[in-house]
Amino acid sequence: MMRPAGGARLYGYTAGLWLRPGLRRILTAAGYRLSLGWPGPEDAVAVWGHSPYARRGEAVAARTGAGLVRIEDAFLRSVHPGRAGGHGPLGLLIDPEGVHFDSTHPSALERILSSDPLDDHSILQRARDGMARLKASDLSKYNDFDETLSAPDPGYVLVIDQTAGDASIRWGGADAQTFQRMLGAAKADHPHARIVIRSHPETRLGLRRGHFTAADCDLRTSLCDDPVSPWKLLEGAIAVYVVSSLMGYEAILAGHRPVVFGQPFYAGWGLSDDQAPVARRTRRLTRTQIFAASHILAPVWFDPCRGRRCSFEEALDQLEAEVRAWREDRRGHVATGMRLWKRAPLQRFFGGPRPLVFADPPSRAAERATRDGRDLLIWAGRADVDLPVPVPLRRVEDGFLRSRGLGADLVPPLSLVTDRQGIYYDPRRPSDLEALIAAPLPPGGAARAEHLIRALIATGVSKYNLGGAVPDLPEGHRILVPGQVEDDASIRLGAGKTCTNLAFLARVRDENPGSVILFKPHPDVEAGLRPGRIEPEAALKFADLILDRADPVRLLAEVDEVWTMTSLLGFEALLRGVTVTVTGAPFYAGWGLTRDLGAVPERRRTGPRPGLLGLVHAALIAYPRYRDPVSGLPCPAEVVVERLATGRVPRPALGNRLLAKAQGALAGQAWLWRRG
Repeated sequence: MMRPAGGARLYGYTAGLWLRPGLRRILTAAGYRLSLGWPGPEDAVAVWGHSPYARRGEAVAARTGAGLVRIEDAFLRSVHPGRAGGHGPLGLLIDPEGVHFDSTHPSALERILSSDPLDDHSILQRARDGMARLKASDLSKYNDFDETLSAPDPGYVLVIDQTAGDASIRWGGADAQTFQRMLGAAKADHPHARIVIRSHPETRLGLRRGHFTAADCDLRTSLCDDPVSPWKLLEGAIAVYVVSSLMGYEAILAGHRPVVFGQPFYAGWGLSDDQAPVARRTRRLTRTQIFAASHILAPVWFDPCRGRRCSFEEALDQLEAEVRAWREDRRGHVATGMRLWKRAPLQRFFGGPRPLVFADPPSRAAERATRDGRDLLIWAGRADVDLPVPVPLRRVEDGFLRSRGLGADLVPPLSLVTDRQGIYYDPRRPSDLEALIAAPLPPGGAARAEHLIRALIATGVSKYNLGGAVPDLPEGHRILVPGQVEDDASIRLGAGKTCTNLAFLARVRDENPGSVILFKPHPDVEAGLRPGRIEPEAALKFADLILDRADPVRLLAEVDEVWTMTSLLGFEALLRGVTVTVTGAPFYAGWGLTRDLGAVPERRRTGPRPGLLGLVHAALIAYPRYRDPVSGLPCPAEVVVERLATGRVPRPALGNRLLAKAQGALAGQAWLWRRG
């Protein structure tokens, strides 16, 4: 790939380059300035691959002596194809040498494949992790398939169709007749096997016709135009036949040796059975090496939230977040038990292809969800209700990296969790979070969790990020005791017998008579928004110091231990290597990482030992959903950490602030106003 000098001018003569802001942003991030006018010899002209409109730019480049840069989508693009209304691509191949699907002339990608050593151990490990992540997360170039659909019964030969007229067919040394020869060869090579023809996603959507129809089917040949995951189709296949589709490359990544009738970029490296070999390609590569070239070294990846160039892994983080949101929201939801001020943030999180519908009471919402074929979202605190009809239900709660400001102050959240089994703060039954903690780390998960922990420590980000000073602390063995909201669901359901701040302080003092006890009231209580206040005279009977409005994260660097009933501060202490004792059963207790004095569920004690990285990956990466307040896009945890650290987050509207103050005046009568 050409490495342009800063601000290199790139001239474009097709409307697509100017009307698609996502493309312009990526080109700018790659070091180009898209320009109008007439280029000089030191400039370059941009064209889209070998599109019909590319000739105009090719003529200008030839006349002026300017360079020619061909642009194509990278191999991970978006949820939907561009023609189906998908967002702009997450990455581009910006190639001054050719275009990857044109076998008549080497491209920058082919040069990497043919001449780069491809022996850097760190890059190869990244490639191995990347391949495994794509399969584990069920991701492809386009991702609007239904991950719940099953492939046909295993044992078939998979024949991959493409859209008629696709440039990769012509420039890959093939034509429409090649597809008929491919189908004939598949039948002849496997006379007793079933043949499954996989339609292209754009053909399935009615956007472009393919080469095969129902007329090509017979007793042992069927057309698969259902939105089935490519990985599932490849898993059940005994052989794969392809002309130049990217799915042929995915077949290689899945362990197949596809029979290739065209000349795509992945043919000729010893990984495929090539029916039309490219003579100049003589090198033998591994799957890991070719993936390192195609996904790590060749593309320019772009982070649409941060608005900058990014690594392959960061682009994959973003795609995972967008695909997860689409998969969970595509059926639509009916939401119930949601306070009025939360409805706009919830709509932004879960609106998806079908806008969120709000209905109360839960019985009416369940009937509406069943009638409309939607899922039911219910605020977790109101989920213990009898529903008149069975309906897919998710309980909703704030995530663990929430905001700069309090939920009780009506500050909108940047993260929310949904849970089909239970909810994380209720130890009485299993939850989706427990299942994620107990599961093995996914490919690349350990490295990602470790990086996230480092970012949290470096930035001081926590759940609410209120800041505050830390006074001089008494010398000695310091134990930090975080106060809690005494009517909080985590206290009611998971604290056990010791369930008030004063009783807990007394217990900590009783069990640690010689230690320095530091009591940090909960910020909701300090703000007068929730119950749980202890009069200073009562607290100082057991605590050496009351730390009003102190920064809890900065305190963690100054203490030796944290004792808590169920506070999230215990989890944040674990991230920073602080010893944690719990008397209740918060989600992070019972896994061997805390000293547990309470009744932790036996299923945690006898189950897997996930380690800190497994706990962090589950709680902060896999369980919550995040929304970027700047771009409005679903985003990974890492983006929200940056937003919270820099302060680029929303503030509550004036009406919300006034309502929060009114609620604060009724903190002792929370039942009057708390509805989820």
